[in-house]
Amino acid sequence: MRKFLLVLAMVFTLSALVFGAYEIAFIVKATDSDFWQYTVVGAKNAEHDLQGLVKVTVYGPPSEADIDKQVAILEDVIRTKPDAIVISSTSSHATAPALNKAYQQGIKIILIDNFVYDTGYHSFLATNNKVGGGLAAEKVVELLKKSGRPLKGKVGLISSMAGVQVLIDRDDGFTARLKELAPDLEILPTRYVDNDIAKAAAAAEDLITAYGDQLVAIFADNNHTGDGVARVIEEQNLQDKVIAVAYDSDPQEVEALRNGSLKALIVQDPHGMGYKGVMFAFMAINGETLPSYFDTGVYVVTKENMDNLQWVLDPYKRKKY
Repeated sequence: MRKFLLVLAMVFTLSALVFGAYEIAFIVKATDSDFWQYTVVGAKNAEHDLQGLVKVTVYGPPSEADIDKQVAILEDVIRTKPDAIVISSTSSHATAPALNKAYQQGIKIILIDNFVYDTGYHSFLATNNKVGGGLAAEKVVELLKKSGRPLKGKVGLISSMAGVQVLIDRDDGFTARLKELAPDLEILPTRYVDNDIAKAAAAAEDLITAYGDQLVAIFADNNHTGDGVARVIEEQNLQDKVIAVAYDSDPQEVEALRNGSLKALIVQDPHGMGYKGVMFAFMAINGETLPSYFDTGVYVVTKENMDNLQWVLDPYKRKKY
């Protein structure tokens, strides 16, 4: 088998020398977020490891709120006729017509992070976000018990955006699991903040002002919401009063975890999404069978275990190119 793989690699290398490297377009949700830059590190590491067989070009709108811009970028990319597109689509629907057109043209389509309905695709790589949301709820309950507080009071939920499936799954997973574990905790109506750190901070301030000591926990469902919540908790010295758990792991969240403003981070493997996304694209181009869904994993990171999980907290440390 090893000899076969070596021969296969030699054939692909010779093909690249004769015909040029395969063109892979890597489209992220936003360029303003460390999370998506972590996926780019993974994609570029895959390009590095494939040693000239692929050329990865990165595209993306400035913000996750720029859904129309992402669609326009995708349409422009399709006109260049790459061999494959690896995309994290903000919307599960808006990019579908363009992606299906590309699929019908023979362009290989790899979806990462967020599923897109009504389109052909070759594989979908993502976190199980309902599981991740459930893990956040479990951590909130565990920390309340550890602090000796009763499982009563109000819990805030601050979401980056409405209508985005990965966020819906996280929030649903959190809500369902918290109701199972602590039915006397009241989950307050979700606050949506347009993926804006300042708006997330304002939402956290509103919750603290409105509910005072009744507010026992906050769940923030991405890195920008986590940044905003952590900022307010640190400014108001509420580390011992409000248990805040957030998704993802940008540098501000990691520092908040270290100083106690955030008690836990639910961390995906964005490097793995980018790396495996490009590798899967390469495999699809060469006719290999791929799984329709690949779970990229999720981790619960706390101050106690964060030093052992630096590889997932800071994918820049894995940069090869």
